[in-house]
Amino acid sequence: MTLSPRVPELGALELLLAVARLGSVGRAAAELGVSQPTASARIKGMERQIGVPLLERSPRGSKPTEAGRLVVEWARQVVEAAQALDAGIDALRERRDAKLRVVASLTVAEYLMPGWLLALAEVSPGTAVTLRTANSAEVAGHVLAGDADLGFVEGPSTPPGLAGAVVAADRLVVVVAPGHPWARRRTPLTGQELAATPLVLREPGSGTREVLEAALEPYGGTVRPQLELASSTALKAAAMTGAGPVCLSELAVREELATRRLVAVPLAGELDLRRPLRAVWPAGQRPGGPARELLGLTRRTADRNP
Repeated sequence: MTLSPRVPELGALELLLAVARLGSVGRAAAELGVSQPTASARIKGMERQIGVPLLERSPRGSKPTEAGRLVVEWARQVVEAAQALDAGIDALRERRDAKLRVVASLTVAEYLMPGWLLALAEVSPGTAVTLRTANSAEVAGHVLAGDADLGFVEGPSTPPGLAGAVVAADRLVVVVAPGHPWARRRTPLTGQELAATPLVLREPGSGTREVLEAALEPYGGTVRPQLELASSTALKAAAMTGAGPVCLSELAVREELATRRLVAVPLAGELDLRRPLRAVWPAGQRPGGPARELLGLTRRTADRNP
């Protein structure tokens, strides 16, 4: 049912109620933060709209006419219903904003997300965060399906159907056990050599695998891997036991390189294994609530560490 044009707007009804309660247009205007001329004009406009006088004005103030008292009573019910609606909307937003579902690639989840979530807890302590890990292709699928409010992926580009923002930079390194022949080489490893060597790799669909394959495509791509494993931890363990060279995030092997449990192989300048790490969300939508807060925190981190 369409409302009649004689129904005043909510703000005008609030003003009428304030005049009836305070007995003065001037005091009602001050309470609502508008000027007295504006309030008087709004009351007169409402009287013209309804078609009856609503206030009796005198030097002592203003009070509702007989018709005005009826309108005041009806207006009170309308305003109270609007206030209940406003409170309900706030409650819904608070309930939505108190939850954040994140799905992130393994590198981001293991090495960057803990710091970001600690920072989020400081600015939004009531937020309950659910964090899942998956490879980059699976992250994109979860975000597109609406199973997550925000995703984090590795790789050279934003997955189709998603919008994104770069939140960190990373670089892949090739590492071997200290006893591997490559641990003692002095000449940089060429793209042709790396492409021809069976490596221990992440599974297809991971951002790490995608970046490596793109870098080696000019050299014929990767040969059949020695092993395919689904986590950085498994890759590092395989490398340390001598299973073969491993290509994985520099973030993941800082400790092992510092303690010489693994050795980074020098790479030729022709090999560009840098990659951006991105936050992603459905195209055409903007992250809201805690997702917006977390995105802002990660982007500020990226600005400080270009």
